[in-house]
Amino acid sequence: MKRSDLIRSIKVQFDSMRTEEATIFFDNVINNIKNAIKYGNKIEIRGFGTIQSRHRATKELYNPIQKKYMIAPANTTILFKPSKELTNKMNG
Repeated sequence: MKRSDLIRSIKVQFDSMRTEEATIFFDNVINNIKNAIKYGNKIEIRGFGTIQSRHRATKELYNPIQKKYMIAPANTTILFKPSKELTNKMNG
């Protein structure tokens, strides 16, 4: 499903909404999610899942091809944990 499909579904749900308004609505929701993740907040959408940032520490890895140890730098990633409802819907 693409961004345009999601915007179209918003427009269908709200009959009086124009495409431009649905686009602004969708972009605002996405920007709020991005900003929350950026500042380390946890986002919980009931029936969908939880989105949060996760910090990974620096760690030492072994490269068997070069037979050397190397350092994987610390970084921040995004963790998505689906809700039980979403998992059940996907599985059957």
